[in-house]
Amino acid sequence: MKNWAKYTSCAWYCKLEEDKLLESLIIRQLGLKPYVLVAQAMQHFTDRRIADSADEIWLVQHQQVFTQGQAGKTEHLLMPGDIPVIQSDRGGQVTYHGPGQQVMYTLLDLRRRKLGVRALIKLLEQTVILTLAHFSINAHSRTDAPGVYVGADKICSLGLRIRKGCSFHGLALNVSMDLSPFRRINPCGYVGLRMTQVSDFAPGTGIDDVAPVLLAKCLQLLPGTAGVPYRI
Repeated sequence: MKNWAKYTSCAWYCKLEEDKLLESLIIRQLGLKPYVLVAQAMQHFTDRRIADSADEIWLVQHQQVFTQGQAGKTEHLLMPGDIPVIQSDRGGQVTYHGPGQQVMYTLLDLRRRKLGVRALIKLLEQTVILTLAHFSINAHSRTDAPGVYVGADKICSLGLRIRKGCSFHGLALNVSMDLSPFRRINPCGYVGLRMTQVSDFAPGTGIDDVAPVLLAKCLQLLPGTAGVPYRI
């Protein structure tokens, strides 16, 4: 599955035993895109989805941007400089996105999948922990601060929004990127929080290595998709 970024989307189908409905889950590989355009597309998709709309997972990298969550405080923007600052409707505080970071947006009907918000957060954290374990990286979550950590350093940030029982936004996993912009902010509102990335522990590992593993681990955990084969 390496070098799969050339594909624009893939889809697979699963039979849910509880309601005998055939559901589709669509995966979109978007490449490198501006944050604002993708955020608007997520809002548009969520506002217009109906009861039988297929859920979607979007894999994307963003051009350099700081995003402020709904709880964001300007005091945590230390020296943004020439990197734009965008207000986001996701939860949480300020974070940074840039090339070499794998972002995964989960556009899911939580009621249909019988998932609560806390369960979704745990699912996303566990997805990342299992992904990192694949690369022999021992990671963990924290009860006091959402996200995934290696030791005391943060490697993945989470931020979600729920509307009409459906989720959008998701996670951002640092893979092989320039981490210096994180020093221009207090990441996620924590003073002195250090950020790390996959390539610090597994040199030479890039997005094309991590993305398919991240997706596979998510599908193992997501209700209604475990063990279901899929096609590109």
